[in-house]
Amino acid sequence: MIRVNASSIVREARLRAGLSQRALADRLGTKQSVVARWETGATSPTLAAVAAVCDASGFTSEWRLAPIDPDTDRVILEQLRRTPAARVRSVAGVAALARASRAHA
Repeated sequence: MIRVNASSIVREARLRAGLSQRALADRLGTKQSVVARWETGATSPTLAAVAAVCDASGFTSEWRLAPIDPDTDRVILEQLRRTPAARVRSVAGVAALARASRAHA
């Protein structure tokens, strides 16, 4: 699953449609500065606003909600707590394993 943020969706939809921020804002009935703040992440558009941006840009919007896996959070926290040297050792171990598996393939 690819995760993206709302600001990148707004910007990508606008650019793919060949619209300026002002043109998109006009289609949405808002100000250019609102679109600019969305794109920079200064403010976050609502899901309804993102859907409206997609519609105004000629794209469809589909949403999928997935629960957060608690094991993923645990693994991330464990990795963040490791020292840089431990991280390097881990990467070196994975690289050695990959080389060994290619040699036996």
